[in-house]
Amino acid sequence: MPRAAPLLRSVPVQRRSAERLTRILDACAALLDEAGYDALSTRAVALRAGVPIGSVYRFFGNKREMVGALAQRNLERYMESVTERLLGGAAGARTAAPADGAGTRPAAAAGTGAEGTGAGGPGRGGAGAGGPGGADGGPGAAGPGARGWREALDVLLDEYLAMKRGTPGFALVDFGNQIPVGDPRAEPNHRVARRLTDLLAGYLGRRPDEGLRRTFLVAVETADALVRLAFRVAPGGDEAVLREARELLRAYLGRVLDGPPPGPPAPAADPDGATLPGTGAAS
Repeated sequence: MPRAAPLLRSVPVQRRSAERLTRILDACAALLDEAGYDALSTRAVALRAGVPIGSVYRFFGNKREMVGALAQRNLERYMESVTERLLGGAAGARTAAPADGAGTRPAAAAGTGAEGTGAGGPGRGGAGAGGPGGADGGPGAAGPGARGWREALDVLLDEYLAMKRGTPGFALVDFGNQIPVGDPRAEPNHRVARRLTDLLAGYLGRRPDEGLRRTFLVAVETADALVRLAFRVAPGGDEAVLREARELLRAYLGRVLDGPPPGPPAPAADPDGATLPGTGAAS
């Protein structure tokens, strides 16, 4: 699939501009919680952020683009959190956000980098965040499967639920899959699954092949549906439903991840049992 297009009209270069973008996205998130998407406007965001309306239009053509950038920032921050927890302090320390959490580095403020490298560049999200050959050492950062996929699953769910419960605007925006009037072709869960596959393949010492990517895509779609159900049942997420979700995901993932990593394909043979030419095996 093609990489995600940049979400900003103009990418901030100077710190002051990046901080202004952060204030715009923070204001957008707060207003989403207070009034919802329909009542959101670029003018209201500018007023809440304390910036001229022209500053908003410098970065975004409309509120849909602004909310899309907020969703991307959510994803980048989520990947930072899970990467740091799974791979240890070494990966997170070099890419940690400022103490106030504002994310004032130019691209980090919006999380609008190309999909797969993310706002923080390689080693922060996507393949760079511990994927094979990543800047932070790939599997060597924690050892292939050093703590197991079940612990990794708990980390992924715990961090996601923490954002769901505590990050402004997240309940409406998520990683983009709940944005009103969203483009159904954008498939944000596919982006999430690709990023997590690249991260977990390195953590678990597995090849991120088509089968593993499909497995994680199904897991992400399943988790998304069940977490939504839990939050429909109870405002903070029904714990019984969330427990069932964990058990279902463990059972599904165990079917693939408890077995040995797949090896190379076996040599092809003709109907008479002889190895076909070019396979490297004797007939």
